[in-house]
Amino acid sequence: MTRRLKLVKFKELSLDDPFFDSLKQGYAEFPNWFAKKSDEEVYVVVDDLSGELTGMIYLKRENGTVNDIEPPLPDRKWLKVGTLKIVGKGTKLGERVIKKIFDTAVSLDADGIYVTVFELHSQLIKLFKRYGFIEKGKKVTDNGKELVLVRSLRDFSGDRTKDYPFIHTKGQKAWLLAIYPDYHTELLPDSILRGEPAELVRDVSHTNTIHKIYIAKLSLTRMSPGDIVVFYRTTDRQGEAYFRSVISSICVAEEVKSKKDFKNINDFLDYAKPRSVFPEQVLRDYWNEWRRLYVVKLTYNVALTKRTTRGRLIEEGVISDREHLDIKQLSQTQLDRILELGEVNPRLIIK
Repeated sequence: MTRRLKLVKFKELSLDDPFFDSLKQGYAEFPNWFAKKSDEEVYVVVDDLSGELTGMIYLKRENGTVNDIEPPLPDRKWLKVGTLKIVGKGTKLGERVIKKIFDTAVSLDADGIYVTVFELHSQLIKLFKRYGFIEKGKKVTDNGKELVLVRSLRDFSGDRTKDYPFIHTKGQKAWLLAIYPDYHTELLPDSILRGEPAELVRDVSHTNTIHKIYIAKLSLTRMSPGDIVVFYRTTDRQGEAYFRSVISSICVAEEVKSKKDFKNINDFLDYAKPRSVFPEQVLRDYWNEWRRLYVVKLTYNVALTKRTTRGRLIEEGVISDREHLDIKQLSQTQLDRILELGEVNPRLIIK
């Protein structure tokens, strides 16, 4: 089943869809609430082939004190996760939703995010807590008692996952890492080459998860967990790298492994297959045919608002016109310039 997250209006959905049965049972006011939202937008997860609805995420901007929970949340700019339902097991769909929530919150310059969840949804609560949400109170209504989970976007723990999508740069190296066009958009879908910045927040493909696997013959062992990885998408047209090779994304390294770190091919497949762009047979071929094989697991933190071309990087002195790029260590000055040229939201960078 291939699921895709897309933005629609409530009036494009049918309240009679079986997907909404549990929401109608859990919230007596849901049908009236749904009808009032007719012209508002909501994210849904649909199966590309069957059209089956398997997820719904309603996000709402709120300003001020949140008084309908105990204790109240302070006067802040909040993103409220108003209604959330995900069908299916596994982390990828949940990650896709979490990423969308963070992307939206940062784009709105929110101070924090909050969500109310019934305690019986233990896996969903566990997922939110993994990315830094903490219990801050209760919300009691005629429908029952819900936990209130809150994630600050102004205070940080120092834990890379709990602080996602923010990037800690102090004491970390930075790398420019090449990726071929054939794999770029599938691995980093928010970074598809488009002209309108709004598309970066509103349009997501089925592969849009937080954690990614990059595989290469190229040695990656100089990288360390926490290092910043700047993806350089190579040209898709012969002889046009100056204009069409671009910086597209900023990621953070979580783990770096070489072939010897895996017990056997099955250990490698278990690790790489869930988050790699490559199908199982290709991964098997790489294992069998490559004597040198390296893997880096990354978090996908930022799709650049503005893509910087190879030509501009040369003009700015970030790279040389004689360099054939595969992997290149960047100085702090070079990284800062790339972030500036890419119009990365400064609040995402913690120095």
